Amino acid sequence: PVDGWFRNFFPNQYFTVGPKSSELVKFPMEVPYQFDRALTWKIIARVGDKTDGESATLPVLSNRQLVTEAIPFFINGAANKEIPLTKLLNSKDSETLSNQSLTVEFSANPAWYAIQSLPYLTDYPYECSEQTFNRLYGYLVADHLLKSAPRIKQVLMEWQQKDTSALLSNLQKNQQLKQVLLEETPWVLEAKSEAEQKKRLLLLFDPVRLSNESAKMIAKLKEMQSVNGGFSWFTGGPDDRYITQYILTGIGHLQKLGIISADYGLFAPIVSAALSYSDQRLLEDYNKRDRGQKEPAYLNTYAVQYHYMRSFYSSIGLSGQYMIAANHYRKEMQSLWTKGNLFTKAMIALALHRTGDKLTASNILKSLQQTAIKSEDKGMYWKANTAGYYWQEAPIETQALLIELFQELKQPATTINALKAWLLLNKQTNRWSSTKATADACYALLLQGDSWLEAAPKVSVNLGGVTTITAGKEEAGTGYYQKIIPGTAVFPEMGQIKIQVQQAAAPKAIAPVWGAIYWQYFDNLENITAAKGPLAINKQVLVEKLTDKGPVLEPITDGAMLKVGDKLVVRLEIKTDRQMEYVHVKDMRASALEPTNVLSGYRWKGALGYYESTRDASTNFFIQYLPKGSHVLEYSLFVSHAGTFSNGISSIQCMYAPEFTSHTEGIKLNIEAN
Repeated sequence: PVDGWFRNFFPNQYFTVGPKSSELVKFPMEVPYQFDRALTWKIIARVGDKTDGESATLPVLSNRQLVTEAIPFFINGAANKEIPLTKLLNSKDSETLSNQSLTVEFSANPAWYAIQSLPYLTDYPYECSEQTFNRLYGYLVADHLLKSAPRIKQVLMEWQQKDTSALLSNLQKNQQLKQVLLEETPWVLEAKSEAEQKKRLLLLFDPVRLSNESAKMIAKLKEMQSVNGGFSWFTGGPDDRYITQYILTGIGHLQKLGIISADYGLFAPIVSAALSYSDQRLLEDYNKRDRGQKEPAYLNTYAVQYHYMRSFYSSIGLSGQYMIAANHYRKEMQSLWTKGNLFTKAMIALALHRTGDKLTASNILKSLQQTAIKSEDKGMYWKANTAGYYWQEAPIETQALLIELFQELKQPATTINALKAWLLLNKQTNRWSSTKATADACYALLLQGDSWLEAAPKVSVNLGGVTTITAGKEEAGTGYYQKIIPGTAVFPEMGQIKIQVQQAAAPKAIAPVWGAIYWQYFDNLENITAAKGPLAINKQVLVEKLTDKGPVLEPITDGAMLKVGDKLVVRLEIKTDRQMEYVHVKDMRASALEPTNVLSGYRWKGALGYYESTRDASTNFFIQYLPKGSHVLEYSLFVSHAGTFSNGISSIQCMYAPEFTSHTEGIKLNIEAN
């Protein structure tokens, strides 16, 4: 019995109730400080010698919450950076806050995460021509990297024998820093499949297997080629112009990098037939054009792709019968390049630059430079580089092509590194889930410009002069290191953080570094203040009022009184400055509130799709893909009890990169009986 502890001073109460009616009886009590266990209660009603009763167990939830504040950082090159963790600095003024831990983590060479994605090129399950070529592309790139960077084999052996955590999916890592267990999300299978993919890295980089599989794939690709030289998407389907030119472009990449010989080796018969097919299709476009139209209103994107692809094959001349068509569309590109998107502009610039029109190529480059966004935290990118429905609207492939353009037109190394930084940061918060994206990204990151794989920056993190953290035994390759400081050793002055990155003298590759500082603490829900960063969440609770014009939503202000039976709407506004995958939102709920919808399921809010799960004390949203921008989630509840309640906080976190996290402030609700 804990009646005295809970101040149950009126355990016996008398009541009168009429026939076929009910009566409300209250037993006031106080929950002891920090009591957060299950409580069993028993009530017995007695009249004369007749009794009836009920007993149940009630979980008492703590008013204290474990909160994670995280500050991600990204440094591209050698630099000193100061990051104040203001809340930790000010924590000395709080009487209710208690530290749990301070965690410092960083990756001194995150370019190795691109290496971990290579098995995706060879493990894709579908047998279409594009995937077959990318599988072959993956084998040849892996073989080339193995020969040009022998350290890869050594690092892979260390991952397998010592640093097995390197082969875990990003969803499986750092469970102690995440607000929800992986087993509670719909993404358990994705985590396992990605982990299995990484474990096949050592198998991928086996020299004998690489040679055998490459020969098989070349033979298979040749079988899939149609009699007319084109490739269909799947065997038996109609020939596809885009797929054919895509495969030819990939072969051009391999030849340009020196992975295959100048005469294309075993690819020679494939190239010859596919080029003939592509030339013929361009001539067909030319013959079908509207001859009465002086200047077309739009670019022929297939012709743009053709010219870009053809620029890799300058040694294979164009027959006279096709020259008129090629010249016609070349002039179109020169006059209409402003009508293209980022992808087609980059293709046009590269094609024209390689065929002698350096002036137009330079003008396109200047235009791209003027519209680019340069950010210390995100590198160099374009706001217009968003996903769409067409092949030329793919963000990863577009950025990779722009890197190729800036590299070929001999732009400064700092610019190239800034472009590559955005591409690498995309990998931080997303899983490259298509073979095309993975192939193009690896081409841009690993095979062009400085050799980031060989770089070995040194990172040190100074925490307010109290302690300095440097990597002791970091993970091979990625340079990943994590240091956890227990709460008893965390002091407010440690919130003044200074990060120093020193690039190695040799090789001279300037490689980026990323990481994060996590501060975890317990505090009373009503004392938690909002935290914002690249990923932010804002919560608004509104009450529905019935007016002459219909129901109207009014925000709940401080001190406002609600009534039992009121209908509330919770509005969560999410803002992100970059696209993310595997995002979890948890909205805590006061025990006086009952959601109107208790069935879990997949929902759509505009273009945003998510899985909504209603639990006893919270509503959870699992967002597979969160586009850049602002998004709003809403759900409704009814007020069921009177009293003063803590409505908790709302928190959001990218499960793929837990350093991107945020939460709202605590909210109190005052509810009066009717």
